[in-house]
Amino acid sequence: MKKSDLFIGIYIIAAVIFLIVPIPSILLDVLLALNMSIAMMILFNSLFAKEVLDLAAFPTILLFTTVFRISLNVSSTRLILSSGDPGDVVKTFGSFVGGNDIVIGVIIFFVLILVQFIVINKGSERVSEVTARFTLDAMPGKQMAIDADLNTGAITDEQAKERRNKLQQESSFFGAMDGATKYVKGDAVAGLIITVINLVGGLVMGVMRQGMDMSTALDTYVILTIGDGLVSQIPSLLISLSTGIIVTKVGKEAEIGDVLLTQLFTNPKALYMVGGAMSFLGLVTPLPWWLFMGFGGLIAYKGYTLATAQGVAEIEEIVAEDEVGAEEIRRPENVVSLLKVDPIELEFGYGIIPLADVNQGGDLLDRIVMIRRQVALELGSVVPMVRLRDNIQLNPNQYLIKIKGVPVSEGEILFDHYMAMNPGYVEDEITGIPTFEPSFHLPAIWITESQRERAESLGYTVVDPPSIIATHLMEIIRRNLADLLGRQDVQNLINNVTEENQTLISELVPKLLSVGEIQKVLQNLLSEGISIRDLVTIFETLADYAPTTRDTDVLTEYVRQSLKRAITAKFFPMQTGNSVVTLDPMVEQEIMASVKQTEQGSYLTLEPDKVQSILDSLRQETQKLEDLGGTPIIITSPIVRMYFKKLTMDYFKDLIVLSYNEIDSSVELQSVGMVTA
Repeated sequence: MKKSDLFIGIYIIAAVIFLIVPIPSILLDVLLALNMSIAMMILFNSLFAKEVLDLAAFPTILLFTTVFRISLNVSSTRLILSSGDPGDVVKTFGSFVGGNDIVIGVIIFFVLILVQFIVINKGSERVSEVTARFTLDAMPGKQMAIDADLNTGAITDEQAKERRNKLQQESSFFGAMDGATKYVKGDAVAGLIITVINLVGGLVMGVMRQGMDMSTALDTYVILTIGDGLVSQIPSLLISLSTGIIVTKVGKEAEIGDVLLTQLFTNPKALYMVGGAMSFLGLVTPLPWWLFMGFGGLIAYKGYTLATAQGVAEIEEIVAEDEVGAEEIRRPENVVSLLKVDPIELEFGYGIIPLADVNQGGDLLDRIVMIRRQVALELGSVVPMVRLRDNIQLNPNQYLIKIKGVPVSEGEILFDHYMAMNPGYVEDEITGIPTFEPSFHLPAIWITESQRERAESLGYTVVDPPSIIATHLMEIIRRNLADLLGRQDVQNLINNVTEENQTLISELVPKLLSVGEIQKVLQNLLSEGISIRDLVTIFETLADYAPTTRDTDVLTEYVRQSLKRAITAKFFPMQTGNSVVTLDPMVEQEIMASVKQTEQGSYLTLEPDKVQSILDSLRQETQKLEDLGGTPIIITSPIVRMYFKKLTMDYFKDLIVLSYNEIDSSVELQSVGMVTA
């Protein structure tokens, strides 16, 4: 058995034994001194603990010391009533603290009781209760903050695990402290009752058993009662004070002495005013001038020295920053750190910081986490970490989205406003500030909180600023997802598939295709909004056709045909009534006739006039679809699809080009026009 276990066992069993077995007064003196020492140790450990978890066992310590103190109180009561000799410690406390005067001793004792009950116990109990409640209520928000930091790359998995464990320990600690403070209050009540019993029982025993007169009995047993009460209540007071210190700690990673002195003596202006006020009282009032002016002068001098030290520190800090900056510039390895480019960056002005700060109630980080989840489910690709930065060069309410360090889009919001958009059928107008929705550049109006309910009742689509930023970011990620997919990302996707499809991957990579060639196929799919989540089907198709061709564009067409069910479900959710535009067979023949094959791939050699004629016809026909409220979709033959997409992609970014082989045979299409030359 370890020594610590043996000590704790003896400590607890002794408390139980003392409740039953009488002990001699000399042993009681030793135990009372030990109890006082333990109380002081608890107090000073609480005072100098840097954070509450440094004393995570405090609730258990509180219970053990309470039981031990009550057992000593019972033992001293037994000795007072039986022999009138509870030991030197009790006698000394009763006579010395009270100055051998019963009245003074009684008054001091009752003052101590009032302080214990009204100030320390009541305050500690209330603070423990409130702290436990707020700690438990704040747990979900703190958990989300940890998850947000983890998803944005601010912390590692190990750091997140450590923070979660610490959060759980803190919640358990404050919950236990809420209950443990009830022991302190009960101990004080029990001590008061025992004191009354000592006084009444002692008078009875002195008069009836020992033949004392009432005056002698009062002198004897009041002093002993006061001594016994003081020797039990003082350790109780120290532990109650320790409880209050623990639950009111404001600095989690600093000693309370450093915190208090730093916060009290950091403002020279406050010290000047206090020094002046104390000196004024010494001069114009009958108060001892030498005392008040002395304190005033010392405090004012402290303010002067503090102001001087702060000025020197500021100058030294500026010089040190300049030296560090110069040193950093001179270090050659720092140039390498400047080469790193974040895949996605969201920069914002200082006015948008509250939306990204979890401590201020912002949920932008949580929305970014949901964006990454949604893209993974919808398109099957993992979005890189989104780096959030504040930029003082931007307007307060402006934000900027960068892809690989290059600005690709920007927007501006009005804080504490909502954006209302007319879906097209609302006739009633609302007043506000005209603007444009940043994602799709649709007309919108900024409205206030008071107008929100009316706008929604009229049929307007009303969104808050975080939703605007999140939607904008989502669209930018979708449009640039193909560029964000790197070789390492593709390798990670391959590794995920390898676990359950070892044979497939061993056949495909690297025997038939390299990671770079698979990357190009996946990028081709993502660039047209085709999900790559079904990687097994994609890889099996590549394994089937890679032996005959390594042209990534051709392989992409084969993969698209294998994904016909997913493509059909995405673009044709209804079985009937799907309006599309078709391509004239003559135009298809001209396109195929103009295809030139090279070692680097194929390209079109159509004459500019012919290209312009095709684009003009395409613009007219797709406009018909948009007028009908449909999505611009054109259907071509399989062999022409990829060339026609290349021909139109720079002019019609939202145009969907599909081949007949990519559409399920059960879907009925309705052609509303044909693109001709």
